[in-house]
Amino acid sequence: MADTFQLNIVTPERTVFSGRAVSISAPGADGYFGVLARHAPMVAELGIGELAVKTPDGREECFAVCGGFVEVRPDSTTVLADTAESWKDIDLARAQEAALRARERLSNHEENIDVSRAEAALARATNRIHVVGKH
Repeated sequence: MADTFQLNIVTPERTVFSGRAVSISAPGADGYFGVLARHAPMVAELGIGELAVKTPDGREECFAVCGGFVEVRPDSTTVLADTAESWKDIDLARAQEAALRARERLSNHEENIDVSRAEAALARATNRIHVVGKH
């Protein structure tokens, strides 16, 4: 049996996951990285992407995450995410509507549009759609 570590995925609102994990793949600000049991201690910034968790029973739990930090210690990992949603909890129709609204704002070219905010909204919605689409 593979070594495991305690994994906690938390947002400001709630604990999204708490349990044992064999590995995780996380979207770092500079690209994806993996964590296994007894990993060297580190802190990394999270970007927007899919956080995949392999559990001891062989399942893969997937979450759409956006922003925050990951603290890795040899026996535990804590994901402090700005937002994190299990793929099972994502409303696909709502994510598609959010992506459409963001695209419309970006193509509108009005002076009062906050382009960086619209781009961030589009990235978050696209990530949710991607994570649901994989399952």
